[in-house]
Amino acid sequence: MYHLLITLIAIIIVILGVSWFKWHAFISLTVASIFLAIFSGLSMDKIVSGYETGVGNVLGHLVGILALGTILGKMMAESGAGLKIADFFVRSFGVKKLPWAMLLAGFIIGLPVFFEVGILIVLPLVISIHKTSKQNILLIGLPAIAGLSIVHGLVPPHPGAIAAIGIYNADLGKVLIYSLIVAIPSAIIAGPLFAKWVHKRVIPEGEPELIKINNMEGKKLPSTGISFFIILLPVILMLFSALAPYLKLADSLTKFFIFIGSPLIALLISCFVAFYFLGIRQGVDKKGIKQYTEECLLPVGSIILIIGAGGGFKQLLIDSGVGNTIAQMSQHLSLSPLVLAFMIAGLIRIATGSATVALTTAAGIVSPIIQHMTGVNVELLVIATGAGSLICSHVNDAGFWMVKEYLGLSVKETFKTWTVLETILSLVAFGMTLVLNMFV
Repeated sequence: MYHLLITLIAIIIVILGVSWFKWHAFISLTVASIFLAIFSGLSMDKIVSGYETGVGNVLGHLVGILALGTILGKMMAESGAGLKIADFFVRSFGVKKLPWAMLLAGFIIGLPVFFEVGILIVLPLVISIHKTSKQNILLIGLPAIAGLSIVHGLVPPHPGAIAAIGIYNADLGKVLIYSLIVAIPSAIIAGPLFAKWVHKRVIPEGEPELIKINNMEGKKLPSTGISFFIILLPVILMLFSALAPYLKLADSLTKFFIFIGSPLIALLISCFVAFYFLGIRQGVDKKGIKQYTEECLLPVGSIILIIGAGGGFKQLLIDSGVGNTIAQMSQHLSLSPLVLAFMIAGLIRIATGSATVALTTAAGIVSPIIQHMTGVNVELLVIATGAGSLICSHVNDAGFWMVKEYLGLSVKETFKTWTVLETILSLVAFGMTLVLNMFV
């Protein structure tokens, strides 16, 4: 209980630091991390190294992706490609059906890519549609984010789901089918339906700052086809990477597709394609493209610091033993495996901020418990664990800060929208899993 109390106080320090003391989120997260480490009894000589390890772990994966994704978004914005796609969606679906269109876009784009990459692909589109349709950005953005998040947490080939399938020795095909049955209604409830309810109650005070959409009147715009091609190119390349191992290609060709489909390389290739089709072919010279790149990378420094500090906070939570404490407490409860997996994953997610860590850790804890049980549906166990790993995203989650910064929300607004959305996704997905368990 002491560990949990210290964790709660550390989270309160982050919230008060940002909202009351008006500290930058990087400062708040760093102060909270040091407080947590000291009062949880972590050795003084391990605090700084643990924090630095956490920063390095999260930024090692994300820093290049963040930079390249932001450059791609800037090219979409400056060329008018984002507005062309936005105009296509508005004309094709109508303003009233936009939330459903964005849910579909988020779901499809999210299938082959990491959540963080999907956000960087989808949010420039969200901002463009927001400018074109004059709708509350939450009505457009939340359904897209719900689609991205649910496939990240439940649907293979995302790494957490794949790891859990291996740990539980589950059947990949069955997990894929069951996860889609669970994911679609969960995303509908947490996406368009929740967005329609919340956008009337939360009116964002700020505007998105990282990607700004300029007035395009009188400017030559790229075609709708080229605009869609650019935004979907990284998704297509990552899809090649995901499918390559199953296509029985030559070993060298498989490795090539895996290489070009890695998020960093896929986004790098897409940026160069955008430089040509959205820059040079639109009459922008090399100096202009360089200027766009520098303009969009300056604000990214702030979000990189915030996400890095969140990674440091998460690592110190893990090093201080909070995750183990929760796991040990949960193991003593006499519950059904589905409920136990959901609870453990949920508590670890709240404590550490990582859906992947929560999913894989919970699976590792529950796996030996079910070995001597009969009648356990291990495929649904994967999905129940994944559902728990999505719950209650808050200040120790990189996704929380990405949504806040890219949508231009305050911390309070992010709690009211993103945190609630994630919790709805988690609970509905778990409820659907229990219903499915009665029939399969």
